[in-house]
Amino acid sequence: MLPVIALVGRPNVGKSTLFNVLTATRDALVADQPGLTRDRKYGFGKVGTPPYIVVDTGGLIEHPGGLEAQMAEQSLRAVAESDRVVLVVDAKEGLTRADEFVARSLRRSGKPVVIAVNKSESRAAEMASAEFHGLALGDPVCISAAHEQGIRALMERVLQGLTAVEAPAPPEEGIRVAVIGRPNVGKSTLVNRLLGEERVIASEEPGTTRDSILIPFERDGMRYTLIDTAGVRRRARVDEGVERFSVIKTLQAIDSAHVVIALLDAQGTVAEQDASLLGLAVDRGRALVIGVNKWDALPAEQRELIRSQLAVRLPFVDFAPLHFISARHGSGVGELMQSVHEAYRASMREIATPDLTRTLEGALQAHQPPLVRGRRIKLRYAHQGGRNPPVIVIHGNQTEHVPEAYRRYLMNVYRKTYGLQGTPVRIEFRSEENPYAGRRNVLTPRQRRKRRRIVRK
Repeated sequence: MLPVIALVGRPNVGKSTLFNVLTATRDALVADQPGLTRDRKYGFGKVGTPPYIVVDTGGLIEHPGGLEAQMAEQSLRAVAESDRVVLVVDAKEGLTRADEFVARSLRRSGKPVVIAVNKSESRAAEMASAEFHGLALGDPVCISAAHEQGIRALMERVLQGLTAVEAPAPPEEGIRVAVIGRPNVGKSTLVNRLLGEERVIASEEPGTTRDSILIPFERDGMRYTLIDTAGVRRRARVDEGVERFSVIKTLQAIDSAHVVIALLDAQGTVAEQDASLLGLAVDRGRALVIGVNKWDALPAEQRELIRSQLAVRLPFVDFAPLHFISARHGSGVGELMQSVHEAYRASMREIATPDLTRTLEGALQAHQPPLVRGRRIKLRYAHQGGRNPPVIVIHGNQTEHVPEAYRRYLMNVYRKTYGLQGTPVRIEFRSEENPYAGRRNVLTPRQRRKRRRIVRK
């Protein structure tokens, strides 16, 4: 399971800015905790190892009222479900009574805490952190979330001692398939259809599934482990006693899966929460298959509406196979699982370096990279840098200037050439180092040739 890191502190100390830096997002691919305040957000951490889930919370104050009381309650719940806590404080305002209150609350929780002294960019580290030693929570770490300073050192401290999570590989239980989606879209009904029995509770009442359930099974000679997850929703009426961990369980299911089936409801609309969940799966690099459930007996005009919504709201998952199914009656389910198998094979495919390089050369001949200050970007060779998802590393000169549009062009070329449907494809560029960099009084071959020409003259 991925460890959980909670960002806690009084209001306006920069928790959300730190969250965006750690998740490399601007809140675009973030799922709100269902039924809680909109200020509590979840995402996958990108800074430091091992992989982890990071939680942004609302501010904690000593005597809250109204909405502030709800925010404070949810912040304490985030602490309860976390493995480590980052207490964010403000270097510019210094130690306040509100910080002392938050620190007392965290000491009572018994969770390991690291103090992050934010907004320290304009002050010496010793001056910024000195007064926060009085909180008795260990040595503070000075950071600037807005300028992305000190973030890696902070996360090295926070994540120290946590066990790394290995990348998914084909285990004995077969392909791990996580079924995700909003409540009442038919996830448990789909699982029961695949199993051929009423293995998990399926009900019209949203929120029946309250935890992730792992179920091994075989289909067409292939072994799978299904992960039926609790629905992720944004509602005010949630039984906190049993469902407050559902978002974290879903994100952990996405992380541990080889393939994610994202189930949508044809009888509703394609909602923002659907896009957020799909974005989280793509962000984690998981192979993806989309099932639009309850398609049977749907009027023609409603079908056209759903198709148009899918095209407009989910363009970032155009690589994912799309199936219109009925989990209750079984129509389209066989084709859905065939796509799951194909997406898994694509995500785990190994491609030889000569093949990747030849494909790169063909792409360059068809469409050259743009000029940068009058010089052409040169891409020389490619090799595979990882699987699940496939990572293609391209070496060359000035690769830091490759525009995003050209990256997408190469991504589509590789996807089409090698049939990498159903899986994200990641392109990484690396610039070749200048062998003469840092060596004084050493001329490059070009400089030596120029000097010889001058001497001859």
